Amino acid sequence: MCLVLIGWRAHPDYRLIVAANRDEFYLRPTESMRWWPEVPGLLAGRDTGAVGRAEGDPPGTWLGASVAGAHNRFAAVTNVRNPNDERIGARSRGALLMDFLRGGDDRHPSGEFPSPEKYVREVAAAPDDYNGYNLVVSDLAALWWHSNRSANPPQPLAPGFHGLSNGTFVTSAGPAPGAELEAPQRIWPKVREGLTELRKVVESDPGAVDRYFDVLSDRNEVPDDELPHTGVPLEMERALSARFIAHRVHGTRASTVLLVRENGTFEMAERSYGEMGARLGAVTFHGSMELPR
Repeated sequence: MCLVLIGWRAHPDYRLIVAANRDEFYLRPTESMRWWPEVPGLLAGRDTGAVGRAEGDPPGTWLGASVAGAHNRFAAVTNVRNPNDERIGARSRGALLMDFLRGGDDRHPSGEFPSPEKYVREVAAAPDDYNGYNLVVSDLAALWWHSNRSANPPQPLAPGFHGLSNGTFVTSAGPAPGAELEAPQRIWPKVREGLTELRKVVESDPGAVDRYFDVLSDRNEVPDDELPHTGVPLEMERALSARFIAHRVHGTRASTVLLVRENGTFEMAERSYGEMGARLGAVTFHGSMELPR
């Protein structure tokens, strides 16, 4: 993922609201969001182009929800953009999500589901296992964030609004209308404007899935003096500054909206895209889960 906008307990009728764009090279093999036959209860897109996957392991993912009985979970990951800090042979970042969503990994017996706090603290203890990432995980009772390229330790995210892209930090605001956005660094414009628009939808029409897709579809690039500096050429930095990226070789491949209501019902929708933002398809899934209190 390259833009994740979250409303966490930000509306009395909704436990979790997510609007997210996954940006990737167009040539990377990908399958659209679906129920996974290898992992019962997992609803997610499939990153079939990840390298370093062990034989017999399922693909990785960039965002997913698990509704497997008592172990309801959500997770999303973005990369931290730094061309000088990409190591060949690092474990796929998608594996971070899979270990959390399906339970069991190198640290836990198969079927064990650690809490979000326990999970992020354990992966934080081995920061060099992966290239740079932002990780958000939830069991629908708590929401935690961690970046292995941040000097800050893993953090619980309070009720309100949260946004992240490819930096090493989270931008947040409380749930009250007009609450100020705060971040430890200069807020990226796509996150600032994305959260501003997300909050408008949540405050006025929180169940309007199409309006969340509108928030994600903005292709406007920001002025040069507002661009972050992540080590890529200026022309690419401009292209990557839009919420929806339509570049020659790299762009938004999927937009996802997840709504989890306080009554346990959920809706998860994805729109998929090809080169230069050409629309490829759309899927929507509905279901229900038992939420922790």
